[in-house]
Amino acid sequence: MYAIIEIAGQQFKVRKDDEIFVHRLDGEPGKKVEFQEVLLIDDNGKIRIGKPFVEDSKITAKILEHARGDKVIVFHKKRRKGYQKAVGHRQDFTKIRIDSIATTAAPKTAKVKKEAEIKKAAPKKVAPKKAVPKKAAPKKAAPKTPAPKKVAPKKAAPKKSLVKKTTSKKATLKKAVPKKSAPKKESAEKR
Repeated sequence: MYAIIEIAGQQFKVRKDDEIFVHRLDGEPGKKVEFQEVLLIDDNGKIRIGKPFVEDSKITAKILEHARGDKVIVFHKKRRKGYQKAVGHRQDFTKIRIDSIATTAAPKTAKVKKEAEIKKAAPKKVAPKKAVPKKAAPKKAAPKTPAPKKVAPKKAAPKKSLVKKTTSKKATLKKAVPKKSAPKKESAEKR
């Protein structure tokens, strides 16, 4: 027989006479403590799962001693900045021994069995079938006639330009640049 219990936010799988370390609990060594936050109990193959805890169940344990865990070093450093810091920490624990795993689920299971027997003994009521109205036959659709094809209007032919295109470069230069007249020779008289 084993159980899964929640102690101080942590879950533990425990059996009778197990010794475990848990986070520090209030109480002196030798004092008994009870845990009612039982998540699951396995009683020789019969498993009960809580929603979230199993009802009518408790686990009793005895505090053996208070202890401290190993030192944990927390070291901070920022490189090239000249900053470093070290902090040590030791967690407080309590060592407990599980004395018993108790469940008082017998009355509830008997009540559930009685309810199941009552349901089996009662005759089942059968509801009369409702008359389903018949659906009307679907109407036949008229045969489809193809739509007349649309004819696209003809496009007008592009207008011919009146200017003739020339293919040689010389001809285009001659047309584009007007000829300059040669400078007149000045007569010797004017000089």
